[in-house]
Amino acid sequence: MSMTISDNKRKLDSKFFSLLVGCVSIVMMFTAYTSAYIVRQAGGNWLEFDLPKEFTFSTVIIVLSSVALQFSYGFFKSGKALLYRGFLVLAFILGLYFLIMQYQGWLALNVAGITLDGNPSGSFIFVISGVHAAHILGGIACLIVALIHAFSLDYFISEKRTNRFKMVLTYWHFVGLIWIYLFIFFNVQR
Repeated sequence: MSMTISDNKRKLDSKFFSLLVGCVSIVMMFTAYTSAYIVRQAGGNWLEFDLPKEFTFSTVIIVLSSVALQFSYGFFKSGKALLYRGFLVLAFILGLYFLIMQYQGWLALNVAGITLDGNPSGSFIFVISGVHAAHILGGIACLIVALIHAFSLDYFISEKRTNRFKMVLTYWHFVGLIWIYLFIFFNVQR
């Protein structure tokens, strides 16, 4: 007995599988960064400092952005086009605001004398949060594509559009969870 899967279905499944493989590799990368942080911290010459409040605000913002995108997805699936588009725009704006708050956090670190080329503790914060910001930029690019689709295509629900939106949603939740992990890690490891 053989099962056949349509080519279109196989493509969508392989794309989602590729996304998951990419997410696993990103988890491994941030695990390596945080492991290196712990090892270097144990080596001494480690400056203790509090994270700027901007990092706390950015954490709240990325959670709100993720919630907005989840609502957008729900409204998309339930046929409420106006709410779907509105919450998609909100998720995008909050995503940009997250990056702005991260940048403000880096500026606050600099004002406090914590620089990229200074003490290793500050260097790790800049590098790890900067690499995360690069992944957020990838998510912003996905949101831009989703916005283009939302506002340039006639609204209709199809398996292809639903799966595409699910991939954007999965990646956005993923990078949000990575930031929450990093934020908790930075605060626990002080």
